[in-house]
Amino acid sequence: MIIQSERVWIGGQFIPAQLEISDGKIERIYGYQKKAADVDYGTDRMLPGFIDVHTHGAYGFDTNDGEPEGLREWMKRIPEEGVTSILPTTVTQMPDVLTKAVANVAAVIEEGYEGAEILGIHFEGPYLDMQYKGAQPPEAIAEPSVEQFKMYQEAAKGWIKYITVSPEHDKDLALTRYCAQNGVVVSMGHSSATYEEGVLAIANGASSMTHVYNGMTGFLHRAPGLVGTALRVRDIYGEVIGDGHHSHVAALNVFFQSKGCDRGILITDSLRAKHCPPGGNYQLGGHDIEISKEGLAYLRGTQTIAGSTLSMNMGLKILVEKAGIPMDAAINACTRNPARCLGVDKRKGCLCAGYDADIVVLTNDYEVVQTYCCGKAFL
Repeated sequence: MIIQSERVWIGGQFIPAQLEISDGKIERIYGYQKKAADVDYGTDRMLPGFIDVHTHGAYGFDTNDGEPEGLREWMKRIPEEGVTSILPTTVTQMPDVLTKAVANVAAVIEEGYEGAEILGIHFEGPYLDMQYKGAQPPEAIAEPSVEQFKMYQEAAKGWIKYITVSPEHDKDLALTRYCAQNGVVVSMGHSSATYEEGVLAIANGASSMTHVYNGMTGFLHRAPGLVGTALRVRDIYGEVIGDGHHSHVAALNVFFQSKGCDRGILITDSLRAKHCPPGGNYQLGGHDIEISKEGLAYLRGTQTIAGSTLSMNMGLKILVEKAGIPMDAAINACTRNPARCLGVDKRKGCLCAGYDADIVVLTNDYEVVQTYCCGKAFL
């Protein structure tokens, strides 16, 4: 199959081109109209498929539910927002719930599913700080433990690929070092760590930050905090929730001025309420939440933000159109950068011969026209 557009994102720019797709891969890339095209997208923009490394759920399903059909439905439908790869993300709960959740993801990977590719599990909690827990259930927060994490990883059959840890509670940074040395990305978050503690964690293997600005010590000129670590240490990755509510668009702009094109990662931090009708009763980690008219989730009866209902395509729009992020940095944040962070950048994150045919086609207004997951159309 050959698809083409006058605007294909290659080499950090939009150029006219054709993509030849075969056996789930991009076989070759030709000049525009070089061969007869099966599908011509005209002036719609063709990008690498989006990679969401921090998302708890959608369509009424939450990773912690541990239900295989809910997870399969999520993967099959999420390409509607251009997502072609994903890390289903847990939230802090008791060990039996987390064990069931990660085992469920592993079973679905093993038994088969359609749609966005599950690249692994993001294990957010329970190794978090009580003060900066946000909406994470306090009764289930635990001290970092290598032995306990090994138990979870065994249940996950090795599919935990990314973990959020509060480094100041990680004694001798043992869990940080263990994970970093065993192929798990360590991301600092939900943390009261100082700037210096953040830098020391990086020295011991931490390589990312979880939803920068949210759930961490803020920036003061005499006490830079973990936000200061994120901005100062430019060669580690950092997630940001790009809805314009979790962080002001001016703060998003400052973040990308620090990270440039290569280290910022756009996430949704979405909940089960995403793509569900308004109203309804929802929970996160066993606690009731309510959804505001802006699509923000709050712990019921409080002003504690509990997540979002953001879609990746609209997050990209907000970065470019409202936060003033350069197009190359914004697109990389959805594609190339998460692929590099996870170590899958030899097959994902770019439109290049030999890569997976993960492609999203967008209108000028960032609406999704079509999404291809390994060459299969899902709209």
